[in-house]
Amino acid sequence: MSVISSPAYKRALQFITLMGVVSLLADMVYEGGRSLSGQYLALLGASGAVVGLTAGIGELIGYGLRLVFGYLSDRTRRYWLLTILGYSLTVIAVPLLALANAWPLAVGLLMVERLSKALRSPAKDTLISYAADRVGAGKGFGLHEVLDQIGAVLAPLLLAGILAFSGNFQLAFGVLIIPGLLCMMVLLMARMRFPQPADLARQTPAITTTGFSRQFWYYLAGVALFAAASVDFALAAYHLQRLQIVQPAGIPALYALAMTVDAVAAFGFGLLYDRIGLGALVGVTALGALSTPLLFSTGLLTVIIGVVLWGAVLGAQESILRAAVGQLAPPDRRGAAYGLFHAGFGVSWFVGSACLGLLYDRALPALIGVSAALYLGAALVLFYVARRQ
Repeated sequence: MSVISSPAYKRALQFITLMGVVSLLADMVYEGGRSLSGQYLALLGASGAVVGLTAGIGELIGYGLRLVFGYLSDRTRRYWLLTILGYSLTVIAVPLLALANAWPLAVGLLMVERLSKALRSPAKDTLISYAADRVGAGKGFGLHEVLDQIGAVLAPLLLAGILAFSGNFQLAFGVLIIPGLLCMMVLLMARMRFPQPADLARQTPAITTTGFSRQFWYYLAGVALFAAASVDFALAAYHLQRLQIVQPAGIPALYALAMTVDAVAAFGFGLLYDRIGLGALVGVTALGALSTPLLFSTGLLTVIIGVVLWGAVLGAQESILRAAVGQLAPPDRRGAAYGLFHAGFGVSWFVGSACLGLLYDRALPALIGVSAALYLGAALVLFYVARRQ
């Protein structure tokens, strides 16, 4: 019997697919909200610095607190509980943006959504990593990201249509409660069908007392530089709104384009990772450096090209970066490893987003130069790790 036709392989693939559907529906909620957040804050009177700081603080919460929740997930082994609680907060907070009538209230709800991401992500990634051990780390996380991004594409398109016909932001946010409820239904179904996802791994994770390798810490350093260099779409959306490069309904459509590229790139980069390892990520940094000046250009065509490149970089981030953590960390410490990974990413994203937001208000060329320099630093560190993988 071939590996791909074995019952264990099929069950692992079924679990990844089911969790991908959960992420698809959840993405319709939070990525839909994210596609509107930059221009929504601008319409509520927020400045460019506020938008940049909101994105940065949100990522600090969403990624930084994963260190705590990752450690907690390994200590308690309550991976399912943390996953379910995290998704529950998401499907409540984002639709409530429909009731926000001032930018501080909207910022608060966006922070709650980021907290929910921190709560569930290490536990969820650990659950998926067990099944990915069976089907291939890159393929497993790549497949999950493909399904995840279908929702990230559908929601912005839906919201773009609502804005085009009604111009009503409250209605656009309000309809997101529907995929939110469906998300919880599918998640509970997955919990009932696969109560112990660790059993899907090639072998039961052993209890270890060893720490993380030096290679793992170097990898986190490269990831930190990569995160600091990355531009948040909210700031790009603010740029498009301020210069009126596209109509308001066109911004979520561009975000949907990025999510489409993300999905295709995630699976492709995931398969490439299974073949050549982290070397697949080094070239991605060049795409990131090219995307920044294009995103902040003044022509529609160059902006579209920038969005495509930005989406490709995001796809690599969501597949290769996550897959590598599971490969570099001991199996029984993956919750903590994913917590460290996401925390480092979040702190770096916070510093990067805050600086890039401030630079946007003062010197756009400096923003582009700083981002490119950070991507170069990430490429050098990740190349060093890849050579020793």
